[in-house]
Amino acid sequence: MVRTLGVAVVGFGWMGRVHTQAYARVPHHFPGLSLRPELVAVADEVPGRAEEAAAQYGFAAAHRDWREVAADPRVRAVSIAAPNFLHREIGLAMAEAGKHIWIEKPVGLTAEDARAVSDAVTKAGVQGTVGFNYRNAPAVAAARELIASGEIGTVTHVRIRLFSDYAAHPEGALTWRYERERGGSGVLGDLASHGVDLARFLLGEIEALTADTAIFLPRRARPTGATAGHTRATGGELGPVENEDYVNCLLRFASGARGVLEACRVSVGEQNNYGFEVHGTKGAVFWDFRRMGELGVSRGTSYQDQPVSTVYVGPGDGEYAAFQPGSANSMGYDDLKVIEAHHFLRSIAENTPYGATLADAVHSAAALDAVSRSAERGAWVPLA
Repeated sequence: MVRTLGVAVVGFGWMGRVHTQAYARVPHHFPGLSLRPELVAVADEVPGRAEEAAAQYGFAAAHRDWREVAADPRVRAVSIAAPNFLHREIGLAMAEAGKHIWIEKPVGLTAEDARAVSDAVTKAGVQGTVGFNYRNAPAVAAARELIASGEIGTVTHVRIRLFSDYAAHPEGALTWRYERERGGSGVLGDLASHGVDLARFLLGEIEALTADTAIFLPRRARPTGATAGHTRATGGELGPVENEDYVNCLLRFASGARGVLEACRVSVGEQNNYGFEVHGTKGAVFWDFRRMGELGVSRGTSYQDQPVSTVYVGPGDGEYAAFQPGSANSMGYDDLKVIEAHHFLRSIAENTPYGATLADAVHSAAALDAVSRSAERGAWVPLA
């Protein structure tokens, strides 16, 4: 029997739209799911944005204040896609109101914020899913199984990269993303949080790290009106960029493996260059988000001069079969969020966590806090 679940979206920038579209698509890709999402409410503080969303997507109610969503008994589950500095306040309020939450990373500005939301979810007995979408790629799921099976031997080292140019233009507006108080740790929260999650998802816990960070574009113009995404601003008052454009860190895993994680938001010539290279004692596996359905795999007994083959993922790898019938058919970014929506709704239906949880967000945030401490001290920092 299929039950209806009232859902709401708080924050209707690009990510709020992605969540909404995922709710609309999830019954088509996962018809066996026992919950059918119903778009009850949307909230955004920008004048007219919530009303536009309601008209386009069919939300029953539109609000300027997210607190009206928390008070609405029809809403049983909430997507939180508001700016980082609001994650803790909204997450706590929704959990305390007994609503399940699907919240975008990094779940606040610090590990303390993420831990507070996680504790509130546990206390309320609701489910919490976090937007670490890259782990949902079927190729990443296949790589994890390959590593766990021992086909590439014992993992020795990994390199994880997240390079993008979304903040590379010097006329990029000085929005909340560049402020420490509202945006938190810059590229650490934006991109490196995904890198930490991928590292843990593939190789297990990180034991210690050392890091270096930099701000390469130290001043930007303040916007003169409402912004969405990564808009440009000219002629406005210049202000300081307070958080990181770039980070690199060395990782030590509990398994004994070593790693390098590097992320940058101002890499000219790089668009969504996200991926990893995992090396073992007998082989290696490579993944590039821009070729999402492919893995480079080296395995065998040659060791030296051992070739790398391209493997196309297909049915049987992760949730690929919910989208395509045969190998090498393309999937896209939005499909990863549909998988995430499925995890969220399945967690609610079965009262069992699926996919990335708030515990994963706490681990990621703790690692990012350690990165900041390491960069400040110039020393290795252990992770508890």
